[in-house]
Parts: sequence; C-alpha cells; structure tokens
Amino acid sequence: MSKRILALLVAALAVVSFASAQSLTGAGATFPFPLYSKMFSVYGKQQGVTVNYQAIGSGGGQQQLLSRTVNFAASDAPLSDQQLKDFKAKNGSPVLHIPMSLGAVVLTYNWAPVAKAPSQPLKLDGKTVADIFLGKITNWNDPALKKLNPGVDFPDLPISVAHRSDGSGTTYTFTDYLSKVSPEWKQEVGTSTSVSWPTGSGGKGNQGVAGLVKQIPGSFGYVELIYALQNKMPYATLENSSGNFIVPSLQSTSKAGDVPVPADGRFDITDTAAAQGYPISTYTYILLYQDMSLTTSSPAQAKQLTKLVAWMSTDGQQYAEGLDYGPLPQRVRDFDAQQLAKLTFKGQPLN
Repeated sequence: MSKRILALLVAALAVVSFASAQSLTGAGATFPFPLYSKMFSVYGKQQGVTVNYQAIGSGGGQQQLLSRTVNFAASDAPLSDQQLKDFKAKNGSPVLHIPMSLGAVVLTYNWAPVAKAPSQPLKLDGKTVADIFLGKITNWNDPALKKLNPGVDFPDLPISVAHRSDGSGTTYTFTDYLSKVSPEWKQEVGTSTSVSWPTGSGGKGNQGVAGLVKQIPGSFGYVELIYALQNKMPYATLENSSGNFIVPSLQSTSKAGDVPVPADGRFDITDTAAAQGYPISTYTYILLYQDMSLTTSSPAQAKQLTKLVAWMSTDGQQYAEGLDYGPLPQRVRDFDAQQLAKLTFKGQPLN
C-alpha cells in the first residue's frame, strides 16, 4: 500500500471518528422531553452535535441502557438496588445517576361539557386520590370530594381514570407518592414504573394520558405539569404532609427538592416534609455507565457525551424555568460535576 493511500485511509477514518463523536443517541423519560428537546437544540447549534433522543418512557430507556443500544438513558425513576446490581452484573460497570432537573406530576381532570364545572381548582388529599385510582371513588359527586371542596356543585358524572400504559418514571413517581399516603395502595398495588392498575384506561406517554383526559368528559389522570400547561388543562391543588393545600408550580417543586444530596444521587422527595413543597415532585436523571466504553465507540465520543451532560447541568439550566421545570440547586450541580469526574473509557479517566 502506498503512503498516499495509507494517508487517505487515515484521514477518512479520522473523519468517520469525528462524525461519530458528533452524533449521540439517548432514550427514556417523556417527563423531561420538552426541556431536553430545547437543550439538545441549543447545544447542537452551539457545538455541532446531533442528539437523537427517543421519548419512550423511563422503563424503555432503562432497558435500552441495559442492552447498550443507546449512549445514555433518561429516567425519572432511579434504578433500584437490585437493578444496580443487575446492570453491573451484566455489563461490568456501575451506573451513575446524574440529576438533571426538577418537575411535578399533577392531577388533571375534564368536566367539559358539564355546565356546573367549578371555576376554582379542585382540592384533593392523598387518600382521596388513592381511592379514585383504586376504583373505590367512582363518581364526581362522591362525599369525599364534596368534603374537600365545600360549596362546589359536583356533577353526577362517572370518573373515568386515565393512566400510563407504558413503563414510566412519571408512574413511578406517582405510585411512590400513593404508596406513602395510602397503606392500601402500598399493599395492593405498590410502587413501580409499571403497575397492575385496579381501574381505568391507559395512554402511552404523558401525551397519551393528556389526550385521554382532554377527550373524555369526567376523566381524571396524572401528567407532568408542563403537559397540563401546554394543553391548557386544569390541575388540582394537593394537600401535603404539613396539611397545606399546595398549587403545583416552579416554586413549590423547588421547595420540595431543596434537600441534601444522597451519596448516590437517588433522591426521594415525594410526600415532602417541606411545609410549602408540592408532594408529587421528582428529580429526573441522566443514566450513564461509569465505563463509557460500554455505550460509546471512542474516547472522543465519550468526551463529547460528558461535555453535553456537563453543559445540561450548568449552562443548560437557564432553559428550565421557562418550561416550568425547577433548575438544579447549586449543591446538585456540584454533585453532578463530581459524578462526571468518575467517568472512564476502558478504565482510563476521560479528563
């Protein structure tokens, strides 16, 4: 082989390597999808990096990371202790949790075209919400709803429950909350990204549940706050553990998340003790193998992914509030930097 041909081959390989490094794939949570879409768009324009992210639900993202078919996963549900063991046993590397933003799961409903629908937000407590999803409260004129909302003329209308049909971190957050406020829910259904629902109809993604609620009079479901806002859907105020009825908002979500950072980054902030905190709040995570060679093709691609995630946890946070997500507290940003410093490629530090 001539030196000229060899040089051309080396140059071609360099181009391929660069192109590979500039293209990243991820999959998982629908919960942060509006925020991530914005972040990936801005970062792509700044750095020339293409991020192909598939919002297939947290459960799907976890499975793709386990199968090593994506560079990174996104999940609202942290991996359990057993999952952490399973991931490491199969692929030989720990999985790191990188908290990326705060969000809220809200209870949304549709009384249209019922003429007597109240103008003020519905007030709910944990037991009533659990009983609706357990199929124990089946009509809008139930005494439990009347007691929480005195003066409201509830319609004689069946409650049509809407829930997620896919493996979902939103479901994990919601069922984690229900397990804390309802012993019956904890015993009969429990906490998971996917559960056996006692009642209701399923929709895929936050979009699917929002669609069901918008289409069906008398429906009641749970979605991420941004989906309720984008679709102009009403959402309830919810009593927290301090006995305060809290409106889901950027402020009340941030209060719920302002807690010390766990050593492994796996937060548990549902049913918050914060007096003004919204009780169905959650962090959402980027999941990465500590040894990046498992999901990236080269040190260059691993470094590009690390730079992206670092940017998302710092400069990218400026886009959170505009989309009604809580930006990361400084202590969490510092933790993310510590996590990213642990990343390696075939055992060698990336930095």
